[in-house]
Amino acid sequence: MRPEVQAFVADGALPDWQADEEEIERRVRQLEAIPSPVTAEEAHALAGCFGPDDCYGVAWSLVHLIETAQGSLPPISLPGPDADEWQRTLWGRWGS
Repeated sequence: MRPEVQAFVADGALPDWQADEEEIERRVRQLEAIPSPVTAEEAHALAGCFGPDDCYGVAWSLVHLIETAQGSLPPISLPGPDADEWQRTLWGRWGS
């Protein structure tokens, strides 16, 4: 896994809309530093980084980056009944 992806994943879930502007901007810079396309392994790791809301649109940028993954497997497994919005969104957009 590339260092840019490792750094993003190590910082955990995206903050929610109540986070301070500096934190959100820092995560945006981290996300923008990840060259696309991502590998399937990176897509799986990135799929675990969604927060509780769309983080002022940053979550959608994360979705689009994950969608650059090479390979035929979706970045997540079939979402269960307790899946969050982002797991269902990824699954649905992957065409499953």
